[in-house]
Amino acid sequence: MRVIGTAGHVDHGKSTLISALTGVHPDRLKEEIEREMTIELGFGWLTLPDGEEIGIVDVPGHRDFIGNMLAGVGGIDAVVLVIAADEGVMPQTKEHLAILDLLQIPSGMIALTKTDLVPDPEWLDLVESDIRETLTGTALENAPFVRVSAKDSTGLDNLLDTLSKLLQNEPARLDLGRPRLPIDRAFSIAGFGTVVTGTLADGNLSLGDEVLILPSEQKGRVRGLQTHKKKEEISVPGSRTAVNISGISLEDIRRGEVVIKPNQYQTTRRLDARFRLLDDISQPLKHNTEVKLFVGASETIATLRLLGTENLNPGKEAWIQLELRDPIVTVRGDRYILRRPSPAETLGGGVIIDHQPKGRHKRFDEDVIEKLRSLAEGSPADVLYQASLANGADMLSNLISEARLEDADAKEAVDELFAEKKIINLDSGAVHLKDALPRETALETRTATHPRADGVSKTDAMQFFVIATTHWDALTERTLNMTAAYHEKFPLRTGIPRQELKSRLKIDAKLFNAMLEKLSGAEQLSYADGSVKISTHSVTFTESQQAQVHALTRRFNANPYAPPTLKASYEEVGDEILNALIELGNFVKVSQEVIFQQSDYKKMVAMLRAYLDKNGKITLSETRDLFGTSRRYAQAFLEHLDAKGVTKREDDYRVLR
Repeated sequence: MRVIGTAGHVDHGKSTLISALTGVHPDRLKEEIEREMTIELGFGWLTLPDGEEIGIVDVPGHRDFIGNMLAGVGGIDAVVLVIAADEGVMPQTKEHLAILDLLQIPSGMIALTKTDLVPDPEWLDLVESDIRETLTGTALENAPFVRVSAKDSTGLDNLLDTLSKLLQNEPARLDLGRPRLPIDRAFSIAGFGTVVTGTLADGNLSLGDEVLILPSEQKGRVRGLQTHKKKEEISVPGSRTAVNISGISLEDIRRGEVVIKPNQYQTTRRLDARFRLLDDISQPLKHNTEVKLFVGASETIATLRLLGTENLNPGKEAWIQLELRDPIVTVRGDRYILRRPSPAETLGGGVIIDHQPKGRHKRFDEDVIEKLRSLAEGSPADVLYQASLANGADMLSNLISEARLEDADAKEAVDELFAEKKIINLDSGAVHLKDALPRETALETRTATHPRADGVSKTDAMQFFVIATTHWDALTERTLNMTAAYHEKFPLRTGIPRQELKSRLKIDAKLFNAMLEKLSGAEQLSYADGSVKISTHSVTFTESQQAQVHALTRRFNANPYAPPTLKASYEEVGDEILNALIELGNFVKVSQEVIFQQSDYKKMVAMLRAYLDKNGKITLSETRDLFGTSRRYAQAFLEHLDAKGVTKREDDYRVLR
């Protein structure tokens, strides 16, 4: 599921373009309709030529509503920068472009609108050339152009095709199992109650989920979900999602709050970040400047503390610490924008490096600056977690080495990942990693191999086979579904062959074996004799099948030591029934031709043992006479016992091994 957004100067035709594409005008407020100007965020959706349904966020273009614009563009996958052919680049075009560049929107295109007002192709070429010059050095420098007219529908098909191609190159949103929905709109519907909307990130929301709204800490439950006005049982990351929440009043919700699942996120009043001041700012930025912070759909006043420098000149970057007036929810890696409250202007933006710094930094502390440089590549836990996501199941020591973490950071990262239940240990009976770690510390110097007092070397302390919980949950679901589907297709088989299941899952033997052990320990699966089954599965014959079994059993009872052959038995009841009887242990297959009932087979083994205990050895003909059977059955039985190690052949005799 993808979401695109518009951007551009006021009255350049953003809303009109969306109306032409979707058939629904995104402006909904009376004032917007009267003034013919977007004030609040508007929303729509459409289906692209490749069949993908996408959401659309329409943003205001007027400078007085930049705050509303910023609330809508944080979660988009691509942008359509709208520029009117009769006016070209205007002030808000440049400001929106700067914002898109700071937010690093993944991809975008330029829609040159109102081409019906400029019939001269050469003029359009000049306008396009001027726009290209403006785009130089920005994220949209190489963005495709499409000339359109909402009035006569010129170029609309081309726009949709271009948008399809853009999104085909963009990866799907990650599902990290930690959903968060920044609220960009809240309203009430009679008979349903409170509804909030936003672009869902980092996880799924499902009907019935308990949710928490931060920072107000209100608890509720998901009563309904919609995407593009269609009811859903589950909403996926990257989708425009409307959530009907029970237990929360509309009056208690404001834009910028975040819908989450309990115990997955915390609010913060302090942030560490990397910041870039825009080139066209009139004067250097000073320490302790008051700014407006925009991140996700939230907006709050903050004090900007410059770290490692006295002032910041236009076009330059710096490390900063933001002290926030109001608590917000954000995470490392989120993009943000800073604006000057008065006179209003966009100052710049960047990326959040640490969303939970432990304290107020000393401005010129080299250790602080060095740590921020390190964290810019990811917090220790995030780097380790990303390594786990990338590698799949792997040794913890390998992941730590790949993440290039120092010992103290590695221990802290593992502790954090365990506390948040992001990594599972696959090596022992412990469900989570911490349960399997040595008591003193899980992670010590990686290169040391000196034994500790408890006999565990420092290197051995990290030799655990681990997997990210998201991967584990997905693998568990696939395995259980695959096994259940096999039971449904072959109800008379005890389970899916072990090697067949491993082959279908396409995982290596170590992970497969560890998975079976853990799922067996959790009583979700059981396995024996080379097959795997759902723990609750059992083979049950229908009435007609049971009648066939009884008929076959009577034939075996009539002549227990010279019963019907394997071929005759298959012909009597069919492959599935006879194979089920063999797997269940009712019958024993001793060769490709001979089969006995289990009870008769046990008697035969006991009789043979008794004979050998008394006489010491037995010939084939004596075995035939012992059971009153034919040579074929006696020979198959003896060769079967040889193979099992019960007897061995010495010349023409058999003796106990």
